[in-house]
Amino acid sequence: MVQVLSGIAYDCDVLVIGGGIVGLSTAYAITRGTPGTRVVVLEKEAGPARHQTGRNSGVIHSGIYYRPGSLKARYAVRGAAEMVKFCSEYGIAHAVTGKLIVATERSELPRLHGLVQRGRENGIPVRELGAAQIAEYEPEVEGLAAIHVGTTGVCDFVGVARQLAEASGAEIRYGAEVRRIDRRPELGVAVLTSAGDVVRARVLVNCAGLHCDDVARLTGDEPEMRIVPFRGEYYTLARPELVRGLVYPVPDPAFPFLGVHLTRGIDGGVHIGPNAVPALAREGYDWRTVRPRELGATLAWPGSWQIARRHWRYGTGELRRSVSRRAFTTAVRRLLPAVTPDDLVPSAAGVRAQAVLRDGTLVDDFLIREGPRAVHVLNAPSPAATASLPIGREVARRALEALRST
Repeated sequence: MVQVLSGIAYDCDVLVIGGGIVGLSTAYAITRGTPGTRVVVLEKEAGPARHQTGRNSGVIHSGIYYRPGSLKARYAVRGAAEMVKFCSEYGIAHAVTGKLIVATERSELPRLHGLVQRGRENGIPVRELGAAQIAEYEPEVEGLAAIHVGTTGVCDFVGVARQLAEASGAEIRYGAEVRRIDRRPELGVAVLTSAGDVVRARVLVNCAGLHCDDVARLTGDEPEMRIVPFRGEYYTLARPELVRGLVYPVPDPAFPFLGVHLTRGIDGGVHIGPNAVPALAREGYDWRTVRPRELGATLAWPGSWQIARRHWRYGTGELRRSVSRRAFTTAVRRLLPAVTPDDLVPSAAGVRAQAVLRDGTLVDDFLIREGPRAVHVLNAPSPAATASLPIGREVARRALEALRST
C-alpha cells in the first residue's frame, strides 16, 4: 500500500503523469509561470511523445473546424500561432503551408459554406475557391468547390515535446509507469511507479492520454467518461509529387474525425489518412494487438454500445477501408483521382484517445476536471498538439491554484 505520511518531505510540488506534448507543456508552463516550483514528470515509455503526440499527421491546425467559443476553437487558433513562434525560436522543423478543404459532392457544399462562416467567427482568414481555382494550389486535386486556409501548417511535434521537456527544467523520469496512487486531501499525493519508487507531491496533474480515465480512478476521482480508443491507419504516397501541400475533405459534423486527408509533412513525404476504426487495446496500433482487460473495459462501458448502435453504418465503411487497400484508395480518389492502390505504402498507425460519456456522446471539446489536489485532462485528442501551449497554461493555472490552497 502506498501511503502519504505526515512529516515526510515532498519530492516535488507538482507531479505530472504523462510525457506527451500536453504533459510536457504543462510542466513548461508551471516552471515558466512560477519559477522555483518543483515539477516531476512520470512517463512510462523510454522517451517522450511515443503515443498520440508522435503518431499523428504533424499538422498545425488552424482551428476552422471547431465550434466558436469552445476550448478547441480558442486554443487551436491561439496555439497555432504560438506553435509556429515556438518552432522558429528553437529551430524546430516546421512550415506554414496552408490547406485546401475540398467538396466533392453537391451535398457537401452547404457544410463547406458553414466552415467559411465558422472560420470567420473564429478569426481565421479563408479564401473561397471555385472548381477551376483548385488547380492554382493542387493541380491533381478535383472538386466542386474548396476553401483555402492559409494559417495551417506542419511541424515536428516530437521535437517540440523534447524541447518543452528540456526548457521546462522539470525532472523527467522515463520508464516510470504509475502502479498505485494514494491521495490524502489533507496531506498530498504519493505515487508508486513500476521502478519501485514512491514519488510524493502536493498536487497531481493527470495528462495520461490513452490512460487518463484509469489514472483518474486510481486517484479516487470518478471521471464520468471512459477512453474508447480509435485507431487511425495511414499510408505514405509513393508518388509524392501528386500533392503540393495539405488537402482535406469536408468533415461530417456528427463525428470528431476529419476524414481521410493528404498531408505533405516536414520530411517531404505525403501521408494519407487516417481512417477511424475501434482499437482492441489502448495502444492497439494494429489488428494483432489485443489486450483482453482493456477490450473488456471498453465493451463494459455502456457508451461504447451506444456508439455502435448509432453509427454502425459509418463504422462499417471505416472497417472496410481498414481491411481493403482498394476501398481505401477509392476514398482517396474522391480528392485525388490519379492515385492507384500501388501508390499506397502502409505506414505507422496512431490511436486517438476519445472520451465517451455513458450515453454514448463523443466528447467534442477538450475536457479538464479537478479533484482534491488533482487536475485531470480527460479529453485532449486532435487538435491538442496544435493547442498544447495554451492547454498547458490552463492546466498549469489550475494546478498552481490547487498548490496555493494547500
